[in-house]
Amino acid sequence: MKTLENSLRFGKSDPAKFRLHVLEHYYKYGWKPTVEAFKVGKSTLYDWKREYELSGKKLLSLVPKKTRPKRVRQMTTDWRLVQFIREFREQYGNIGERKLAIFLDEYARELGVLSISSRTISKVIKRKNLYFDHPKRHKRKNKFSRERTRKSPRVKAPGYVEMDSVVVYIDYQRHNFMCCIDIYTKFAHVRKVKTLSSLQAKITFQQFQLLSCHKIHTVQTDNGSEFFKTFHQYLDEEQIKHQFIYPKSPKINGVVERFNRTVQEEFINRSDEIYFDLEAFQVKLTGYLDWYNYKRPHASLGYLSPMQFINSSFPKSMCD
Repeated sequence: MKTLENSLRFGKSDPAKFRLHVLEHYYKYGWKPTVEAFKVGKSTLYDWKREYELSGKKLLSLVPKKTRPKRVRQMTTDWRLVQFIREFREQYGNIGERKLAIFLDEYARELGVLSISSRTISKVIKRKNLYFDHPKRHKRKNKFSRERTRKSPRVKAPGYVEMDSVVVYIDYQRHNFMCCIDIYTKFAHVRKVKTLSSLQAKITFQQFQLLSCHKIHTVQTDNGSEFFKTFHQYLDEEQIKHQFIYPKSPKINGVVERFNRTVQEEFINRSDEIYFDLEAFQVKLTGYLDWYNYKRPHASLGYLSPMQFINSSFPKSMCD
């Protein structure tokens, strides 16, 4: 015997086929097994049967019909009250229904008619679209021509830097970091910051400039707000090109993204000081960066550290 479990393969999205399946079961086994198997009422079953047979057994007759009444109740509100609501909101702004009800009650008494509740006022406002103070759209202050790249940069010399910000949650506390890395030499810098602001991005980059051996000509970032305003203005003043990536394209910033992961796995996740002593954590972070830049081997650099690679690949005059 077919069961309800078998019938569910049609699903609620195709009720006509489900009803046809029920009727086929009825024609084969009778009404009692059908009602028990499909959990439908006997009267409902015979309604479907009647409609199906009257149509000449067409599937279209089993499509559910609209159940909404042809005539529905309409909200009847005195037109003078509606006009009062309209004029009041035009004059005094989009005042709420509860405050408006105080003035409307007084006006209704003057007219000698029944007032309406604040809930009905809310319905009148929505149905008549009595909204007059539309919020102004603020133009973006950071609107300027952005040069974007579609591909990860391929460079043959130092000076092209990728920057990114990282948020790490530890014990429900938020910790913000800003990272810089030269994508050619892999020389990097990380700074823990209180907020991800353009000022903090500028300070982080300035620290990286002081530590770096080479002149920086390009900085590549995502479209985060921390890389606008003060930060972008500083790059303009220094005549450093600001290269943006396209939204939702972190792979283009792949070098700094990989560095972010390395810092988290090798240092942040293994430093207990972040739980109870942020000053000690900062000292330890400085030590980690020294080890990363001066001693840690990098496979992409032939298993040299960034500084070993710089010293072996470039004349000392380039680092002056």
